Amino acid sequence: MTKHSICSLLGIFTMASCITNACLAKEPGATDPSHFKVADGFNVELLYSVPKDQQGSWVSMCVGPDKNLIVCDQYGKLYSVAVPAPGKKGEVVVTPIDVQIGGAQGLIWAFDSLYVVVNSGQFPSGLHRVTDSDGDGKLDKVTELRKLNGGGEHGPHAIMVHPDGKNLVIVCGNQTDLTKIDSSRVPQVWDEDLVLPRIYGRGFMRDKMAPGGYICKIDPEGKNWELLATGFRNEYDAAFNRDGELFTYDADMEWDLNTPWYRPTRICHVVSGAEFGWRNGSGKWPEYYEDSTPGMVDIGPGSPTGVTFGYGADFPQKYQDAFYACDWSYGKLYAVHLEPNGATYKGTAEEFITGTPLPLTDIVVNPNDKAMYFTVGGRKTQSGLYRVTYVGDKSKADAPESGLTDAMKLRRELEKLHVSKDSAGLDLALQNLGSDDRFLRQAARIGLEHHEPAQWQAKALELSDTNSVIETAIALARVGDDSLRGQLLDKLDAIDYDAASQQQKLGLLRAYELVLVRMGDDAEVRDRYLKKLDPLLPAQTPEENRMLAELLVRLQSPTAAPKLVALLEASPTQEEQIELAKSIRLLKAGWTDQLQERYFKWFHKAATYRGGASFDLFVQDIKREAVENLSDKRKQELAAILEFKPQSTAPSFSGKPRTLVKKWTVDDLAGIVEPGSLKQRNFDKGQQLFAEASCFACHRFSGQGGAIGPDLTALSGRFSPRDILESVILPSKQVSDQYQAIKALTDDGKVVVGRIVNLNGDNIAINTNMLDPNAITNVNRNHLEEIVPSEQSMMPEGLLDNFTEEEIKDLMAYMLSRGNRENEMFAK
Repeated sequence: MTKHSICSLLGIFTMASCITNACLAKEPGATDPSHFKVADGFNVELLYSVPKDQQGSWVSMCVGPDKNLIVCDQYGKLYSVAVPAPGKKGEVVVTPIDVQIGGAQGLIWAFDSLYVVVNSGQFPSGLHRVTDSDGDGKLDKVTELRKLNGGGEHGPHAIMVHPDGKNLVIVCGNQTDLTKIDSSRVPQVWDEDLVLPRIYGRGFMRDKMAPGGYICKIDPEGKNWELLATGFRNEYDAAFNRDGELFTYDADMEWDLNTPWYRPTRICHVVSGAEFGWRNGSGKWPEYYEDSTPGMVDIGPGSPTGVTFGYGADFPQKYQDAFYACDWSYGKLYAVHLEPNGATYKGTAEEFITGTPLPLTDIVVNPNDKAMYFTVGGRKTQSGLYRVTYVGDKSKADAPESGLTDAMKLRRELEKLHVSKDSAGLDLALQNLGSDDRFLRQAARIGLEHHEPAQWQAKALELSDTNSVIETAIALARVGDDSLRGQLLDKLDAIDYDAASQQQKLGLLRAYELVLVRMGDDAEVRDRYLKKLDPLLPAQTPEENRMLAELLVRLQSPTAAPKLVALLEASPTQEEQIELAKSIRLLKAGWTDQLQERYFKWFHKAATYRGGASFDLFVQDIKREAVENLSDKRKQELAAILEFKPQSTAPSFSGKPRTLVKKWTVDDLAGIVEPGSLKQRNFDKGQQLFAEASCFACHRFSGQGGAIGPDLTALSGRFSPRDILESVILPSKQVSDQYQAIKALTDDGKVVVGRIVNLNGDNIAINTNMLDPNAITNVNRNHLEEIVPSEQSMMPEGLLDNFTEEEIKDLMAYMLSRGNRENEMFAK
């Protein structure tokens, strides 16, 4: 085929209609790469600033058959983009593709066709195939393969070729109704599986129930649909590694920041039959639920968009093997380096390219010129096309290729049960229910759930090891007969709770939950549950306390109220407190007047807490429902407490005001973190001080706390104790690139310091206070003089000045321990 006929195949207008940057009117362009932070050895070029009025804002991209790129405006047309070869001068030529389809958030050229996943009101939402119907070398026919009921930014998204080379894979966000499926690797018994009713905050998508966002495998004609995985919130894109393992980057609701049900955006290994646990409102499953697939790498706040592996790029091996993930709102392109970890992987996220503003939308590697390309845009913001090449020494960042581990091969063998009705593999599944590898346990359990319980339940009920008992109870609660309830509870009750591992304790409690939710909670089972569970509260971890609270409140334990109120008052983070308060709101048994007063006084403290846009509404919902359970007389008696309005807006976790102790310097305290200096410290006190210093308000630590700042759990593994101390006392001395603030200077002389968190058209939303995610100042990019990095950290100074030296020792021991109360620093 000639070059001219290839251009015709793409449906391009005559060259007179082609557009280059040179012939466009001057307007503010995409961000100059000279302002980016780029990994060593790499170079980024801005190839093209998209004229918004003519070509919109680009959100999806693929490589076409003529080596050019194909892109799409979020609300408009498709375009073919010809770029000069790396190192060569020349214009970028952008040409409209003359077909009546657009608004795509997914594009792929495969099977001599352009597949277009539309997510726009202007064109029919769903999967379309664009072909050359009459053989004249020009794309001219649009065929709707499947209408998908979903739109907006949570609708149908990306599409890619399956590793088998015979099929495609399509990604749909959680506002896309589950389409008709022909087969499913996910057992089709999904439900909300919540122990207590949720609260909704602002109620976004409150009518959307399980299974949430999903991924399907389809044939090229779009006729046969196989469901691969569910439970996503809004995964935009996905990619396969060279071994055929699937990965995605999933989002969470930024309105939920600093609530216990907020989950940081995360990289997920999408195994067969996975359920990632998205539920609306406060109902999201925590990843420690045994029937939920955990994420692989937590990233933090952000808006996930395009992803790809680096295969085919002329990069060092380490970067060819990396999984690249785009974050739209914070302007970061991550290179996630994966390592085999049993039947799954573990990963380390590297900030590969960061910029401000840099609303990344999609990313591809063009195998023809071996360069990486990414687009920015979306929501009618300024769009651009960039190219990434490597100009350093390839030998310096080399890494060996990794294949499937034996555990991964075993998982794949177990996953055959997810698609086959042959019972020959059931014994293998039964053998692996007790595996210490969570992904093997999951694969085995899902395999059993795909087969009639009569084929395997008798053998499963004979198993006695802790993991097997838990998995059997979960599987039979989901697919078994309710008459098995007594047998399952007998098996669960026989487990020695104290001797179980932490994950086993959580798995055991989840099994109790599912048996209760799915098989009923009549009076007989209520008494049995209370006898088993009441003595376990309080437990050592917030995860156990959360699950025990939910169970005991559902069962209306007569003895839980004093223990739960005491936990509420003692918990060091607002997330733990809100989770407990949410459960307590529905407890009607076991109250005294004093306990009620203590519970409702907690709302005075909660009024000072800060979070995302739904945060205050969540707290209000908890209080409203708790008040509804009071008698009219009791409401009158508690009126002064219920109507109290706190004066202070500063978060208060202890409720006790503090005064200045000393303006501490690094030299004052350097000696306390010398090796061997921290001994016989108090873990609980250190945790409480971490909260009082407002650290939990921004940072996650050992699975608790906020997500606005970096996760501090592994801090002691990367920095010396003195460096950590110095970063607390002098936060602006060395600011992490990932969390560096910007200084926006406007043409009327205003200065706004903070972090860009959102964009819409020409509006840039800047958060100016890390302690309050809703502290937003809007700046119009047309009135910007410049954006420069701020030398000041958003972390406030003087956090330790109200603490004594002994208290600082406890705090530092807590931070250095990574949240492990068994650390030798706490030995008596």
